[in-house]
Amino acid sequence: MVLSDWLEGLDYELLQGSLEVQVSDVSYDSRKAKEGDVFVCMTGTRVDSHLFIPQVEEAGVRVIVIERPLEELLKAVSPQVTVLRVKDGRRALALLSAARFGYPARKMITVGVTGTKGKTTTTHMIKAILEAAGKKVGMIGTNGTVIGNRVTPNLNTTPESYQLHQAFADMVEAGCEYMIMEVSSQGIKMHRTDGLFFDYGLFTNISPDHIGPDEHADFAEYLYYKSRLMTMCKVGLVNRGDEHYEGIVKDASCRLYTYCVAEEAGDVKADFVARNIRYVAEDSFVGTEFDVKGQFEMDVRLGIPGLFNVDNALAAVSLCSFLGLDRERIGHGLEHIRVDGRMEIVHASRKFTVLVDYAHNAVSMESLLGTLRNYNPRRLVVVFGCGGNRSKDRRYSMGEIGGRMADLSILTADNSRYEKPEDIIADIRSSIEKTGGNYVEIPDRREAIAYSIRNAQEGDMIAVIGKGHEDYQEICGVRHHFLDKEVILEVINQLEA
Repeated sequence: MVLSDWLEGLDYELLQGSLEVQVSDVSYDSRKAKEGDVFVCMTGTRVDSHLFIPQVEEAGVRVIVIERPLEELLKAVSPQVTVLRVKDGRRALALLSAARFGYPARKMITVGVTGTKGKTTTTHMIKAILEAAGKKVGMIGTNGTVIGNRVTPNLNTTPESYQLHQAFADMVEAGCEYMIMEVSSQGIKMHRTDGLFFDYGLFTNISPDHIGPDEHADFAEYLYYKSRLMTMCKVGLVNRGDEHYEGIVKDASCRLYTYCVAEEAGDVKADFVARNIRYVAEDSFVGTEFDVKGQFEMDVRLGIPGLFNVDNALAAVSLCSFLGLDRERIGHGLEHIRVDGRMEIVHASRKFTVLVDYAHNAVSMESLLGTLRNYNPRRLVVVFGCGGNRSKDRRYSMGEIGGRMADLSILTADNSRYEKPEDIIADIRSSIEKTGGNYVEIPDRREAIAYSIRNAQEGDMIAVIGKGHEDYQEICGVRHHFLDKEVILEVINQLEA
């Protein structure tokens, strides 16, 4: 390829060299730079890759993109090297990466999902619906990049732009018709999604989160970057029941639609509404049923518990209504939905139910236990710990919630990191004792899970929380394979043998 073919949408200044030079790839890590690359320099908080220009030129790079004046360095750059100056290296990386892979996102129907809560579950629901309709789907998010049966872990919910477009290209090659991805506020802020224009954008909700020195300065900035999705799509779908709705849609440039659960709607009106919500607990099914009314109507039987999952499912149904899918297929996808580590029912029988969830802070734990109370279990049992080398406030507040909302709390290890599990459990105990709630301490997580199942009473609902889809446990800084779901199934199989 010729460099000039890769510059669509990129504002740049040619400082030296030619735009007709041959190029074959894009790189931004000086250690991986090679001949034929366009090397993009970026000024990071820890590393300034401009400083490695001499090394990448030595590696054979003949095109360099910089984002700040470097007169002294340029004096040392060979005249044969083409140098472009841009305002933002990360944006340049995104646009160049899209061009390098042939703009693969344009070859699929694309769906971007953002929000503080519900992104992962909602993307999985949309994927399940599409696959029930016989469509081939690629997905990117917290649980990894999924193409068919292949799952590749991601370092970030929204990966770096080069990895994004590489994944899109893999999806196209695999025959995917649809691409669904979680779009994080940090991904937008860091220009990882620059140049993408989604066919559909979905906004689940927003509440204060991801605010700190390395993320967002305040809630206003967080809301601003989240709301950018509504300027990056053709059709936007927003939760009308969110208290920040007006701020979410303030700058929207898409064709806008709304959805809302009737219990949360009050006097607001939405294009899609969930009504008549029922909590269902049967021998082999624990979930919810509800009716969709408005612009699209159908009855839904959802195979994941909880009112907040009705929100997620309504969002998925509303979005899929634009895709012309058969109601029977939509219903089948949601009835049989399973999302790794998100209110995931691992075992359901006449005697007891066991589920796994990622709830690892006070807000999510309180929401989870409150939801499970709607199913009227004889006992609500929660197995949990707390991560080490993190704020102790989290363990105190989780202990208080466990003592107040569960009939029995089983305190155990989570990712203790460099702390002793017993010390973390002692902190949890100090707050749970103040509530008068029942608890037992079993530091070994495997034994704690086994205890909850072997001592289950008829009508129990057991929630194993904190790790969700994580397939490891970190102890003394070392990660060991550990998946809550696997342990639960092992114990169940032993009991049934």
